[in-house]
Amino acid sequence: MPPGGATRDPQLPARLLRAEHDALLPILRRTPEPAFGRPTACPGWSVRDVLAHCGSALSRVVTGELHAFTPELNEIDVAERRAWPLARVLSELADGYLTAGPLIGGAGGRLDGVALGEWVHGGDVRAALGEPLAYESDGFGNACVLLGERSRRREIPLVEASLPGGELQLGILKPGRPAATLRSSNAALIRLFAGRPVEPGDYQLAGATPAELVIF
Repeated sequence: MPPGGATRDPQLPARLLRAEHDALLPILRRTPEPAFGRPTACPGWSVRDVLAHCGSALSRVVTGELHAFTPELNEIDVAERRAWPLARVLSELADGYLTAGPLIGGAGGRLDGVALGEWVHGGDVRAALGEPLAYESDGFGNACVLLGERSRRREIPLVEASLPGGELQLGILKPGRPAATLRSSNAALIRLFAGRPVEPGDYQLAGATPAELVIF
């Protein structure tokens, strides 16, 4: 995993979104339509709603019609798409995965959180559908790079994380505060930093609280 000071790779958002396109779309296309009504970790949103949010966010990147992506504004986008046929929701999402990545990459890091959020929402969908590899699907390594960058932008307290695949440094060192330590599964790492529910037995955190780690 790249060190905390690694130079930003402008191609990384496109690779991450392509990986999610290739991994998630086949799952969605074989999922029975009633399953899209299942609740997710996002309060008040079904699987279909999460996918509608993902598609709308990517469309806004492509058209340049960005907003602040607050819960209220996101809900307006989702509500608009509740009248759409499911096929249209999935088509917008699929197109967005393939077209928004280069634009995010060219934004100098300003929109990298959109790419990371799309990948995390893929985990929300997998978890709700009972699919394997929720929050640790293809692209996990690239997602960790963006997670590191965003954690520093958000000035999260420094965390030295030990994962099954290696070590990862997140956040920034704050005066008078030693680095926190985290030992966790890959999925628990993403759940913690994304503010998703996580089983206490899936991680060991010292020197920080879970609430301090949330980046969205």
